[in-house]
Amino acid sequence: MTTSILSYPERGKWGKSSYRGNCSGYIYQALFDQYKPKSFCDPFVGSGTSLEVALEMNIKAFGLDLHQGFNALKHSIRDTIGQEVDMCHSHPAYGPMVRYSKDVWGNGIGHPDDLSECIDDDDFHEKLHLVLMNQREATRAGGHYGILIGDLRSAGRYVSYQAEAISRMPANELVSVAIKTQHNTVSGRNTYSNMKHFSIAHEYLILWQKPKAPVSLLIDLSEMAHQQAKRLQGVWKTIVAHAMISLGGKASLNSLYQKIAEAAPDKLKANENWQAKVRQILQISPKFNSVERGIWALA
Repeated sequence: MTTSILSYPERGKWGKSSYRGNCSGYIYQALFDQYKPKSFCDPFVGSGTSLEVALEMNIKAFGLDLHQGFNALKHSIRDTIGQEVDMCHSHPAYGPMVRYSKDVWGNGIGHPDDLSECIDDDDFHEKLHLVLMNQREATRAGGHYGILIGDLRSAGRYVSYQAEAISRMPANELVSVAIKTQHNTVSGRNTYSNMKHFSIAHEYLILWQKPKAPVSLLIDLSEMAHQQAKRLQGVWKTIVAHAMISLGGKASLNSLYQKIAEAAPDKLKANENWQAKVRQILQISPKFNSVERGIWALA
């Protein structure tokens, strides 16, 4: 049985070793051995590593890519291949480290729907979410869909692409997260004299399982919207509770407003009615009690 730590220093005979960002074919061998799909699709097939492994293991396989004319942001995977599959898994581009349509297979001009050409992190998160929903649609009921993706550190910021992807997809469908160690990377061969933090030498292999019972798209979207709303509500509860702790566990509304304005300015920019949100949290959450008019305390 394969564990949740995957480490394969050799990439194997599959695909093209010259293709930047190529994943070891042994990763796909382990993935297929564990889940035993009879059909598979990779909508970011790159140089064909996953496709070659699948075909070698007698798995009916489909490989699509932007360099072939398939656009995962605009074209349905299911309609393009003409069926649903047992597994729809991809290794998408992430971050600007390797600009595929510009430098790998393109003509020096980046394609606007290439995930390595996103204008910022929010643009990437939204596009990857759309890709995952496309993969999910192409997966049969009870089948698996997922991604292999890493994180990015750039200009002093750490961006966790995997955490954002997990938070946006249905929580009850997540079934596995494995850590894949990276070998023979360009960044790994470089020395950074001012490096203050651990260098990133891993990716995440993430899998979700589509429900066995058919669910309408409207219900799917409603559940995801509810999940995000609940998450946002939880963030506001934490902000208010932290402000209350900073004020000694008991405070007036005006003191809370002032403390929150100091501690969470980004949240206030996103919600001009934030003071009403604070009052709502105080009134509906069992974390807080009204001890007298205009005065609240931690429960």
